Amino acid sequence: MSKYWSAQVAELKPYVPGEQPKSQNLIKLNTNENPYGPSPKVLEAIAAHCDHRLRLYPEPTSLAVREALAEANGLRPEEVFVGNGSDEVLAHVFQGLLKQNKPLRFPDISYSFYPVYCGLFNVASELVPLKQDYRIDVDAMANNEGPVILPNPNAPTGILLSLAEIERLCLMNVDYAVVIDEAYIDFGGESATTLIAKHPNLLVVQTFSKSKSLAGMRIGAAYGQAHLIEALVRVKDSFNSYPLDMLAQAAAIAATKDQAYYDECNQKVIAARDWLTTELEALGFNVLPSHANFVFARPPAGNAEAVQQALREQSIIVRYFNKPRLNEHLRITIGSQLECEALVNALKQIIH
Repeated sequence: MSKYWSAQVAELKPYVPGEQPKSQNLIKLNTNENPYGPSPKVLEAIAAHCDHRLRLYPEPTSLAVREALAEANGLRPEEVFVGNGSDEVLAHVFQGLLKQNKPLRFPDISYSFYPVYCGLFNVASELVPLKQDYRIDVDAMANNEGPVILPNPNAPTGILLSLAEIERLCLMNVDYAVVIDEAYIDFGGESATTLIAKHPNLLVVQTFSKSKSLAGMRIGAAYGQAHLIEALVRVKDSFNSYPLDMLAQAAAIAATKDQAYYDECNQKVIAARDWLTTELEALGFNVLPSHANFVFARPPAGNAEAVQQALREQSIIVRYFNKPRLNEHLRITIGSQLECEALVNALKQIIH
């Protein structure tokens, strides 16, 4: 520990991102990236902005992006917030909305950045155990005893909550914010943005990294009634007035306006997920019902770490979590159909 560190830094347990290997000769199924590239219109928009304008600061409020997102979601621009990836948006949410007089509640198995932000921003928290079948226990969080944040679909399980369950969370926690983190919603779920008009405590966070194939651009968004968005803007303008650069803004607008392209890509991912689930179950895996671009699967013998290592020896990377209730499972990103077939062929050799 450096003597120059702040005392709080010494206590932090930083988030550990999925491996980004240097070798290009791997089938990479560990970080839930989209196997299909961004819309050609996105690439054209980025190229069109690679000129002398880069010497200028970007528009600080990302108004054109917020207008495009508002139109796509049936909202007003003042009900949309954008930031440098959904992780930055979530950081502002933790600072602006979730540090309250009661502990923040989230599932004990969910996005592992949540406890990191609690440590960084001194947010008291309470873990709510998932049910035995790995589903979120809505009843345990529907008591108006503090703010709530959860991924939907959940990560790393992929299990989806219905809009009726989310609405019940909002109705039963009227004194606190309910934040729904929808990183994977476009792979078979229905967005809670449709509930925003009815619920002043609902904030929905999304990312362009998954279904929009723009993980390399770092674009995130939040949707909620204007008083919630204002809290995030106040935090942003006290931290970084220019979170989205000029190229990211151009990419976000183009991606939002080419939803037909992404709908087609998402359907390919869903079809590959369904196919892979069937193949894994035929090999004896227990696969949780997923509405994300990954599956959470237990090998027949529960030896997930050994299977992960064996796959790596065949140049296939999947995600393993060495934590209770997770350490017998693998989280497997849905790749292209050819990548999924290569995975299944490798697993047939390993399992048998």
